[in-house]
Amino acid sequence: MADTHVPKRARDLPEQLWAAVDAADVVVHAGDWVDVGLLDALEGRAARLIGCYGNNDGAALRERLPEVTRVELGGLRVAVVHETGAAAGREERCAAAFPDTDVLVFGHSHIPWDTSAAGGLRLLNPGSPTDRRRQPDCTYLTAVAAEGQLTEVTLHRLPRRGA
Repeated sequence: MADTHVPKRARDLPEQLWAAVDAADVVVHAGDWVDVGLLDALEGRAARLIGCYGNNDGAALRERLPEVTRVELGGLRVAVVHETGAAAGREERCAAAFPDTDVLVFGHSHIPWDTSAAGGLRLLNPGSPTDRRRQPDCTYLTAVAAEGQLTEVTLHRLPRRGA
C-alpha cells in the first residue's frame, strides 16, 4: 500500500485492507502515512512491516522510517521508495537509480502502476486505499514473492465509502 493519508483522507484503512494485512506474511507501505498512529497500528498487526516515508510525512515518521528501504523477499531484491518522478521515462530512470533491484514499490501519484524496465526491474505502485484522486477506485496490491519470482500480482479495487 501507499498514500494512506490517515487520518487526513480517511479515519482508518478500509476493513478489506486490514484483512489483507492480517493475512500477509509481509506488508509494504510506500510512504505518505501522515500520522505515526497508522505506523504503530500496522506494526502491531502485520507479521512483518516494510516501509519508507513520503513527502507528507513529518519528523516523527522520518525518525522511524528511511527514505528508501531495501530488503530481500522470496529471493527478490526489493526496494521501497515514495517518489520516482514523472511517469515519462520512469522505467529508465528507476533502473539507473536501483540497478541491484528486482522489484521497486513506490507511491506518491495515487495511480496504480505495473511495468517493467528493459533490464527487468518491475515497478509497482499500489495506488491509494483512501484517496483515489482522479482514479475510478481506491486500490492496493497483493503479490507472491518466492524462489526469485514475483507472481500473483493483483490490483484490488475498494468499494467507495457509502456505496
